[in-house]
Amino acid sequence: MFSTEVPTQSAIVIHPVLPKGERDAAYLEDRLDEASGLARAIKLHVLDAYSVNISKISAGNLLSKGIIENIAKQVEELEPDVVIMDATLSPVQQRNLERKLNVKVIDRTGLILEIFGDRAQTKEGRIQVDLALLEYQKSRLVGAWTHLERQRGSTGFVGGPGETQIELDRRIIGDRIIKLKKELKDVRRTRGLAKSKREKIPYPVVALVGYTNAGKSTLFNKLTGANVYAEDLPFATLDPTMRKLKLKSGQEIILSDTVGFISDLPTHLVESFHATLEQVSEADIIIHVRDVARVDHERQADDVIKILKSLDVEYETDTRILEAWNKIDKLDNDELMEVKRKAKFNPQICPVSAINGDGFAALFNEIDRILSHDHIKTDITLSVTDGQKLAWLYEHAEVINRLDDVEKISLTVRLSKGKLQQFENVK
Repeated sequence: MFSTEVPTQSAIVIHPVLPKGERDAAYLEDRLDEASGLARAIKLHVLDAYSVNISKISAGNLLSKGIIENIAKQVEELEPDVVIMDATLSPVQQRNLERKLNVKVIDRTGLILEIFGDRAQTKEGRIQVDLALLEYQKSRLVGAWTHLERQRGSTGFVGGPGETQIELDRRIIGDRIIKLKKELKDVRRTRGLAKSKREKIPYPVVALVGYTNAGKSTLFNKLTGANVYAEDLPFATLDPTMRKLKLKSGQEIILSDTVGFISDLPTHLVESFHATLEQVSEADIIIHVRDVARVDHERQADDVIKILKSLDVEYETDTRILEAWNKIDKLDNDELMEVKRKAKFNPQICPVSAINGDGFAALFNEIDRILSHDHIKTDITLSVTDGQKLAWLYEHAEVINRLDDVEKISLTVRLSKGKLQQFENVK
């Protein structure tokens, strides 16, 4: 569980609208809400949030001289601890803005990395975040990374003749990256051994994915009765969580809650978390949780689909995909009717409310439907003394036909391939 302490630092959030950027008012409002939520996720008090229109991008500052002057006046008046630019800044742009505004400036990538660093709980998650942060810092060596002094003291490296401070820092970061990659490889090997042990008792894996703050963890908690951290903040979940769940049909599944996706997710962050996200591409079912109460939920869905495709999930043709259209409790009657109309003609769409449980029965039915395609019909012969195996089949499989004689019981059953593997281990 994360700290609920009152924010002690403050921020101004600014979304630069680029010359060819989206200018729709509803989109800009949602974008500012999201950026402000990202700031609150690291316990920053947002003093103001607004967008600025850029007619021509300044290579050295991103913003025009007039916009910078206006922001500088506001910084002087409100005295924020940081200005957050909801865009990607080059190292030069970030440095120049800090000098002209006389305040710390971070961009969207830096903000997301701050959140991930705050939320990583497992050893693998922390290493992944450290790797992504170092890759980000490598291009921004401008003498501001004070923590490198601590790292330098522990490494014992001494620069050669004529080696500059930045070259030293860059080499230290490079060595640290190599070390972290080795640690990550060791952690993943251990996880791989644990995974191979789990596969001896296989259950279908159902992975929840979706845009950050779409309600995945709330849905996970409601479905499993678990107590996973869930808050109305981006990236409430970072390290994946798994729970076993039994469907009404008797089918047992493993439900997995994963990290939320977001637009403009840093490339090196996706790469660092690729192993964690592999469980999504390997899942038997992928449930894409969408917040349909948001105006921009279609754009958010596109961002999720883009990342899934980078994991080799062919979204449009993959039969494992289900869409849980969440937060229907927030829709008005007309909006709800439209969502239900779309779901009527598309069995992959399941309108749900993670708050009150509406739509869960239909969602479970669709999970069962998809898993049933993995089921096979097979003949099994048991000794009349194999009472435990017989009981197991009646509990975990569909018994289609049964023929008893003096010494044996002949059964025709339908079950998943995973369950058939389980049956072979029953004694």
